[in-house]
Order: sequence, then structure tokens, then C-alpha cells
Amino acid sequence: MTYGPDVIVARLRAALDAFEHLAGGLGTALLALAALAWLLGTAALCLVGVGVLLLPTALRLVRAVADRERARLSRWGREIVSPEPLPARPRAALADPAVRRELGWLVVHATLGFLLGATALTIPITALHDISLPLWWQLVSPEPAVVAQQFYAATDWPGAFVACLIGLAELTIGVLLMPAMARLQAWVGIRLLSPDRGTDLAMRVAQLTATRAAALDAHAVELRRIERSLHDGTQNRLVAVNVLIGAARRALARDPADSKEFLDRAQDAAEQALAELRGVVRSILPPVLADRSLPDALSGLAAACPVSCHLDAEMPDRCAVSVEATAYFVVAEALTNIARHSGADNAAVRLHRREDRLCLEIRDDGVGGASSTSGSGLTGIRQRVEAHDGLFALTSPVGGPTTLTVSLPCGL
Repeated sequence: MTYGPDVIVARLRAALDAFEHLAGGLGTALLALAALAWLLGTAALCLVGVGVLLLPTALRLVRAVADRERARLSRWGREIVSPEPLPARPRAALADPAVRRELGWLVVHATLGFLLGATALTIPITALHDISLPLWWQLVSPEPAVVAQQFYAATDWPGAFVACLIGLAELTIGVLLMPAMARLQAWVGIRLLSPDRGTDLAMRVAQLTATRAAALDAHAVELRRIERSLHDGTQNRLVAVNVLIGAARRALARDPADSKEFLDRAQDAAEQALAELRGVVRSILPPVLADRSLPDALSGLAAACPVSCHLDAEMPDRCAVSVEATAYFVVAEALTNIARHSGADNAAVRLHRREDRLCLEIRDDGVGGASSTSGSGLTGIRQRVEAHDGLFALTSPVGGPTTLTVSLPCGL
């Protein structure tokens, strides 16, 4: 089987995404390891009666680490919500099925999750060491080379190039295995940290009710915007055309030469009305999405942005028109906010497909401090995304940088 450049690039992108996922999982695994150590110490102290006082704190620590993992997994796929608050009494908390699943996840993630994350970090370091061995093997004694290679010592030029080939093989194996390792690391959290089916269904119904209300609000806001644009712009231009044509008719009866000026002004007003009407139509559904792909449409937005904007778009297939339109408006509104409010010098937009979701990431190096509850168009972006059952996340500390992450389902 032969692999073309597109397949190889797709594999490398998948491996990089998996590496990022595994590195994030390693961070939560270290937290889980610390929480597990604290929990085991508390359990040991329970034998002498002291640990009973520390047990609520230990369980809250486990919940905090589990919520951290839920937030991490939600950024990569389906949202995982936190269960109900912990019961006040330790006995009731330990009897809670959600707490028991969190304890099971803690043990598995502190061991298997840590092992997978550490392996993912080790593979590129070891591969880079072996690939670069022909450049520096003469500078060290054979003993360090034996220790570094574990099973192979490079004592001459052929041996150094064999080590380089071993490094290339390690890198290839890592690229092929990392997506599966990332899925295995995430599977434990998805399996054990997700709420019960009944609880999840109730939360899902509540979420759909809220997003439906947000969609209706966003629809009403959009209708008011269109009505205002037509009333304040196009309608006034058409009224002016009507007045000017009437003036031209009256002038034609008196002096035909004077009617030409009125007709010229009426034509200008009609052209302006058509231009404004085309602008309103484009704001409803940009024609560029029908004529070109979403990456091409976003490249036009990036080129027109006053702030220097870099676009990284990878879309092998087209999505539903409503999904692409939402992604287009998210980027357009976000770049408008960056140009108006952020004070940034550079911005970056990344678009890629991850399984059945369309993922957007928009960054800028501005002053930060943005909030989705304080207007500036971010509230409208959040409502549009939630109306499509998507995920919206905003990170904007004071001083920057600001990162807006959007994930839209596009599997249907």
C-alpha cells in the first residue's frame, strides 16, 4: 500500500494532536498520583482514627482532580459534566457511585495514564537522540553511548548510522501508535468520569432546553439586525429613489434638461440600495461558502483583517452548510473583536476536523481580559455555537494572550 503526501500529513497531524493530548493527560496523571498518595496516607491514618477527619479533604481533592480531567476531555470531544456535589458525611460520599468511579479512575489514571503520557514524551526524545547520533558520537566515550542506546553501542560510523535508522524506526512507530495511546488514555476517563445514564439524560435535556432558548434568542437578534439594516439603509435609499424619480417627472414637464440631474441622482441611490441589500444578504449566508470551501472563505477574512492573521486550515471534506456558516461567522466576529478591542499585533486561526467535530481555535497576543458575558460580540458567538450543540471555551487572562476554542458537531 502506498501513502501519498496528504495521507502522511494527516498521520503527522493526528500524531501531533495525540501527543498534545497525551502530554495533557500526563499533567492530570501527576495530579492523580499526588491525590492517590494523599488518599492512601489518609486511609493509613484511618487505622488509628485520625484519618477520618482528613477523609472529606481527600475526597474533595479527588473530585477536583477528576473535574480537571473532565474539563480536559471535554475540550477534545463530547462534554463530560461533573456530578452532584459531594455528600457532607464521608460514609455517604463513599457510598456514592460517582465517587467510587472517581476512585477507580484515580488508580488507573495515576498508573496507566501516567505510563502512557511518560512514554509519549520519551519516544520523540529517544528518537531525536538516536537520529542525531552520527553528528556527535565521536565526542563521547563508548560507555555513554551504550547507556543511551540501552542495547546498542555506536563505536564506528556504520554503527552510528544504524543507530540513526533505529531512531527513524522509533519515530515511525511513535507516529503510528500515539493516536491509539491517546484514545486508550482518554477512554478510562470517558468510561469512569461520565455521569450515570439517567443523570446524563436529565442534564442533556436541561442543556438542550437552554440551547434551544439561546437559539431562539439568537434568531430574534438576527431578525432585528436584518430589519434594522433594511429599515435604516435600503429602505431609505429606495424612498430617495422614489422622491427623485417624482422630481424628475415634474422637471421633465417644465424643462427636460433639468430632469437628467434628478435621474442621475436616482440611479446613484438605486445602486447604493442594491449594494446595501447585497450586504444584508451576504450577512445572512455568505455566498463565498457556496462558491468556495470554508478554508478559502476564512482566508479572505484573514487577509482582510487589520491585524496580521495567520490561517492554518485543514478540511478534507465539506460539512453541513449551517455548520460552515456558523464557523465562518465565529471567525468573522472574533477577528472583528480582535481588531477593535484586543490591541493585538498578531492573530492566528486554526481550523481542523477531529473525527465528527469541526474545531476552531482563534488566538491573539493582545491585552486579554475578554469575557463572554461582557458583550463585545462574544455572547453572540457563544449563543451561535450552543445553538448547534457545540462547545465554547474562552481563555483570556489580563495581559493576554486570548484563546477562543469552538467545537461544532458535523458528523450528520
